[in-house]
Amino acid sequence: MGIKQYKPRSPGLRWTALSDFKELTAHKPEKSLTESIKRTGGRNFQGRVTSRWIGGGHKRRYRIIDFKRNKFDKPGKVMSIEYDPNRSSRIALIKYEDNDKRYILWPNGLNVGDTVISSMSEVEIKPGNAIALRHIPPGIPIHNLEFKKGTGGKIIRSAGTSAQILAKENVYAHVKLPSGEVRLVDLDCMATIGQLGNIDHDAISIGKAGRSRWLGRMPRVRGVAMNPVDHPMGGGEGKSSGGRHPCSPWGMIAKGFKTRKRKQSDKYIVKKRKSQIVTS
Repeated sequence: MGIKQYKPRSPGLRWTALSDFKELTAHKPEKSLTESIKRTGGRNFQGRVTSRWIGGGHKRRYRIIDFKRNKFDKPGKVMSIEYDPNRSSRIALIKYEDNDKRYILWPNGLNVGDTVISSMSEVEIKPGNAIALRHIPPGIPIHNLEFKKGTGGKIIRSAGTSAQILAKENVYAHVKLPSGEVRLVDLDCMATIGQLGNIDHDAISIGKAGRSRWLGRMPRVRGVAMNPVDHPMGGGEGKSSGGRHPCSPWGMIAKGFKTRKRKQSDKYIVKKRKSQIVTS
């Protein structure tokens, strides 16, 4: 689990820094836990582009991840640590006593041969165990956190991320998220102990445009490089930027304009990210 630097034998390798993949113990996924992915190219059912800059890339198969961790009070053994092309974190293959196999997100410190367990009651606090928030002490790193009981983990699923419980009050836990936001979460919601692995993911340097194409990412064209018919900031003489505030192709102001609407879930936010203001 580190970063591999390359000698600059070509322009593409000069800035390349990729994962060394040393933590992986298997190179083929469990066939019963994979399914095909239909490629969209960023288009909806009408054939119109709804997500720009998507297209091409290597074929992938989706790994079915157990985000719910609802196989309660049954220990499972870690069989392998594997690569998942659909997410930044690694995944671990778990085999239970009844020969049921499931993939979970791989936390840092979990090794092949270790045992993990999921429970709504108190169990040992160690990486990979999934427990209700009411039984997790404050300050312990957690990931794969539920918003509603039984719906499965929705947040804190990226490589190297973790959250912490700051306090417990009434039926809620004050959870500090990786963004800095402090949020109220029901104490009956599940979370998994530990910080997610592949910690050095943020140090990866793609190195060349071709590698982005392998990942299914198409080039992003600047608005000022387009024609007026294609973008509000297009056209002009030379390198002029159009004489208006930066915006999207549909006129939505960019670079500082707040777009978040009032949500029913706002009442659960104790402190917003990048803010010192405590909301009531």
